[in-house]
Amino acid sequence: MKKKIKVLVVDDSAMVRQALTQILNSDPNIEVMDTASDPYFAAKIIQNEVPDVITLDVEMPRMDGLTFLKKIMSQHPIPVVIISSLTNEGTETAIKALEYGAIEIITKPQLYTKEFFEESKIRLCDVVKAASMARIKHKHFVTNAPVSVAPKYSADVVIAASTNNNSSMLKTTELVVAVGASTGGTEALKVFLENLPGDSPGIVIVQHMPENFTRSFANRLNQLCKITVKEAEDNDTIIRGRALIAPGNKHMLLKRSGARYYVEVKDGPLVNRHRPSVDVLFRSTARYAGRNSIGIIMTGMGDDGAKGLLEMKQSGAMTVAQDEKSCVVYGMPKEAVKLNAADKILPLEQLAGFVLKNQYNNL
Repeated sequence: MKKKIKVLVVDDSAMVRQALTQILNSDPNIEVMDTASDPYFAAKIIQNEVPDVITLDVEMPRMDGLTFLKKIMSQHPIPVVIISSLTNEGTETAIKALEYGAIEIITKPQLYTKEFFEESKIRLCDVVKAASMARIKHKHFVTNAPVSVAPKYSADVVIAASTNNNSSMLKTTELVVAVGASTGGTEALKVFLENLPGDSPGIVIVQHMPENFTRSFANRLNQLCKITVKEAEDNDTIIRGRALIAPGNKHMLLKRSGARYYVEVKDGPLVNRHRPSVDVLFRSTARYAGRNSIGIIMTGMGDDGAKGLLEMKQSGAMTVAQDEKSCVVYGMPKEAVKLNAADKILPLEQLAGFVLKNQYNNL
């Protein structure tokens, strides 16, 4: 019998604690070991039994979530998932929590519709499983929990597979870099983008992250990087020196009109259990950019992006997977490597250099 992932739920709302407990316990591989209304109660629980994962609210009485997170990471590192409401202040605080060591951010489940609840359930359980396997400072939690069997759609539901070989696609003078990441990706993207000069090739990014948080994340990166970083809007042009991050809860596709590359932001079903989906971005990049592109798949749980990276490789693009040692969770890159979708396997610190070195090779 496989060991269940033990979760400690910390939230000042009794209703939220009850909802999270119900959702997490519905997964046969997860067990809520206890709940706490604030960090002080949580600390007492941890003294008696250490959880595999903590879900943590950011706004609580007596001690806020950020302060508690700092204490956890400095004293007894445990994978932490931030559960936050969709407020401007809340998103900024949650993004800061990632810098302090939180593994993931997820929005508080809401019971507006059955579909909304089911999608929240899928995301929350998957995020907890990913967090339980994450490499964190001083400690590495591993679980053998199988992948959930909830419905999993491919990129076909958003964009049909191309029947043409795009290796003969007309070359352009501009390169598009398509990047996909999930668990641990916020820090990986920061390292990657900070290492790029201001005149770097145009970049399109899917980072699995909830709605509204992607804008705060993009704004924070924009303050740190030499290139411009923004949350993508429909019809945004891809230009040198700018990175576009897919908005949470929307798919992002690369499109082309003549020599101009732009993005389409649209609704659609979860693909590989995600919206936005890396496979959707990679497939559209394979179709419309082909050998005028570089595909990079980074740290994350699951296999979103693996098949799309293979399609990019088959279209003539250069493809790269982040290596196991530098990944927080070696899932998505591992699946891409299994498919022989990556031309290169490189540590995080070398990804920016690879792009700069090869930006004119295929043009």
